[in-house]
Amino acid sequence: MLVIKRIHVTYELKGISTDEEREKVERVMGFHQSKCPVARSIEAAIDISTEMTYV
Repeated sequence: MLVIKRIHVTYELKGISTDEEREKVERVMGFHQSKCPVARSIEAAIDISTEMTYV
């Protein structure tokens, strides 16, 4: 039986070119998971991590 213990999400962002845009993205990344109903539903049982790269 497969049991999911952790999820790692990688965001690849295109078109983010200014420092202002990057600051906004960083700010949103700081709280977006707590506003996501799916993440909130599973966070007690599954470790969720995120990373972000600019392409």
